[in-house]
Amino acid sequence: MSGFKSLFKQTFIYGLATVLPRMLSFILVPLYTDPAVLSVEEYGRISFIFAYFVLFNVVLAYGMETAFFRFFNKEDNQDKVTSTSAISLILSSFALLGIAFLFRNQISTLINIELKYLNLVFIILLLDALVIIPFAWLRATARPMRYAILKILNVAVNLGLNVFLLLYLKDLAEGNSVLDQIYKPDFEISYIFISNLIASGLTLVLLLPFYTKIKLTFDAVLWKKMMRYAMPVLIAGIAYSVNETFDRILLEKLLPADIADAQVGMYSACYKLALFMTLFATAFRLGIEPYFFSHSKTENPQKNYAKILEYFVAFGSVILLTVVVFADVIKPYIIRSEAYYEAMWIVPFILLANFCLGIYHNLSVWYKITDRTKYGAYISIVGAITTLALNYVLIPIIGFKGSAIATLSAYLIMMLLSFYYGRKFYPIPYNLKKIVLYFGLSTMFSMLYFYIFRGNYFIGIGALIVFLSLVFQLERKELTLLLKRN
Repeated sequence: MSGFKSLFKQTFIYGLATVLPRMLSFILVPLYTDPAVLSVEEYGRISFIFAYFVLFNVVLAYGMETAFFRFFNKEDNQDKVTSTSAISLILSSFALLGIAFLFRNQISTLINIELKYLNLVFIILLLDALVIIPFAWLRATARPMRYAILKILNVAVNLGLNVFLLLYLKDLAEGNSVLDQIYKPDFEISYIFISNLIASGLTLVLLLPFYTKIKLTFDAVLWKKMMRYAMPVLIAGIAYSVNETFDRILLEKLLPADIADAQVGMYSACYKLALFMTLFATAFRLGIEPYFFSHSKTENPQKNYAKILEYFVAFGSVILLTVVVFADVIKPYIIRSEAYYEAMWIVPFILLANFCLGIYHNLSVWYKITDRTKYGAYISIVGAITTLALNYVLIPIIGFKGSAIATLSAYLIMMLLSFYYGRKFYPIPYNLKKIVLYFGLSTMFSMLYFYIFRGNYFIGIGALIVFLSLVFQLERKELTLLLKRN
């Protein structure tokens, strides 16, 4: 149980580093969906551009973060691993983005992003790439507090600048010669990216001591080993970015031009209501990934891995049902305009999709521990193909509903494939009866309530109480033992 105590402590702190910034970022959704700040079409445009951010970030990282964790715990000389991976990312980031700047006009035309925004995007990508290894090093060396503070500071600065530039700058600029030079009318989208750029720049400045502490030595032999490990992760990452964000890109491309941005805006805003599941899954993943690697050589680690997934599914099932039941209560506080509510239909699908993705990340321990990362790439490619195929077929017929169905289908297939191959190469004694019970019952209750009994809180809250009682009864013994040990 001491291992679980350490896991939950790190998960809480990493969760804090993820949950608080993301919760603060909720402020941006009401801000962006306020008709006085941005139109539905403008919010859709921002969401479309940020969709490309995910893809570009994956390419610039090229799996080196995951390779760093693996070799940091595997190699005797951890300093050499840190230095080699840091130098690799520095050189590749400047080279790739240097080429991108040279061909920025062609790229702008190809991906349909205005050049004035694309230039800002490139700079932000460079700044973010340069902090990948410093942040990974903080996690690998168990410094969650510093990691959390820097992450929270980054988002706080970003949010503060968004609020200032979008809400207050115009009024303050009147009669103030300095602020009048900063303020520009119809510049809202650029202000959003400028806020991001300043926050990313500040984060890099605060992490610069990392680069002065490490010995900048490059081991070519080690780098080749790391790249062999990282390449499948890169392929999986690209496929993941397709699953995660290409729905916005395909909506913009496949829908008629006069409604595309508005549809993307509505879809993206309602997608945010699934953030509670995303927060939970992300925080859990940040906590368990180092744990998986560091405990892989202990006696019978599979037993602990099995229990971790059981806990994840139990908590995730509660989150799924709770958010679905109270989605209509939550939405006015997050989405400020009723113009976006047409897309509320997608909420249970996106919540369930992110739940499946979280389970997939827990199941993925088998191919990371056994160095079979190519299977992660294969599975993600299958998911990406599913995403692309279903979006291409369904978007012209049912619009953003098709994107939600495609997202759930892709993550469900990935989850099932990972479970199947995991049993073959690295058997873990999962308690399938409990896992299927929690997952199946919460899914059934959620779908029945939202699409048949929506608004009837007597039924919704009743279903939630029944489910919570069931989970408590089945997990009471384990939870009591865990709390006593802590």
